[in-house]
Amino acid sequence: MRVLLVGSAAARARVRAQMNGSMQVVAEYGTLASARAASIDADGILVADRRARDDDEDGLFVEEALTPREVQVLELLAEGLPNKAIAERLGISDQTVKFHVSSISGKLGAANRTDAVRRAVRRGLIAL
Repeated sequence: MRVLLVGSAAARARVRAQMNGSMQVVAEYGTLASARAASIDADGILVADRRARDDDEDGLFVEEALTPREVQVLELLAEGLPNKAIAERLGISDQTVKFHVSSISGKLGAANRTDAVRRAVRRGLIAL
């Protein structure tokens, strides 16, 4: 998997050290906005950040990468669109939208679509 790595220099270095070659970092950015604006072909964006978590004593938080399509779906979720409208806008089926919403929720640890949008906004993945 080819990813764009986003975060502070120290957080990116920690993530690179933990990757064990499982992913290929094709570019690194300090902010999510600059990674999203890049014209580099990648399978997803990996965000490394320092946050306190009960299950990680050093506070490193690595979010599973959202695909570019998942980010598009998430932005439309944030607009309050139902699955059918998202499907029409993106030219995909309702079932594909449901799949993306499920994947987004799983990656963000969200209980539902509203929670997914809330978590995405707090993590800087989308702006309202």
